[in-house]
Amino acid sequence: MKTKKIALTIVICLLGATTCLASPMMGTWKLNEAKSKFSPGAPKNHTVVYEAAGDKIKVTVDGVAPDGKPTHNEWTGKFDGKDYPTTGDSTSDSRSYKMIDNNTLELTIKKDGKVTATGRIVLSADGKTRTVTIEATGSMGHEVVESAVYDKQ
Repeated sequence: MKTKKIALTIVICLLGATTCLASPMMGTWKLNEAKSKFSPGAPKNHTVVYEAAGDKIKVTVDGVAPDGKPTHNEWTGKFDGKDYPTTGDSTSDSRSYKMIDNNTLELTIKKDGKVTATGRIVLSADGKTRTVTIEATGSMGHEVVESAVYDKQ
């Protein structure tokens, strides 16, 4: 009986890891500026990489700040809706991703425990394009909506 429980536990863990790591979001994504919509002076994430990190997923983002300086931040966690720390981003200290379905993630960005932006990441049916729509409050207190389109590399 004990052997069956151990075997079942191992199978469940492997299925969970396989589901997580088999996400179609995995891989390298490059910004398609022609299809994206940004406010003037908005930061732009040029490359986003999703990769396995043990039983978690690591998201690495490289881009450019409004002042033209390069940016780099990283997040490692699970698509379970829980907050995990972000490093390298002065505008946030944690993010959470929640998998809605195989092609859709909800995103929440926080700074000092306060939600600063929310978003949705939608993968196209053919898996070649992902669209990231972010809603945030701008520096003047008005709502800003950005839409970034990425092509799979």
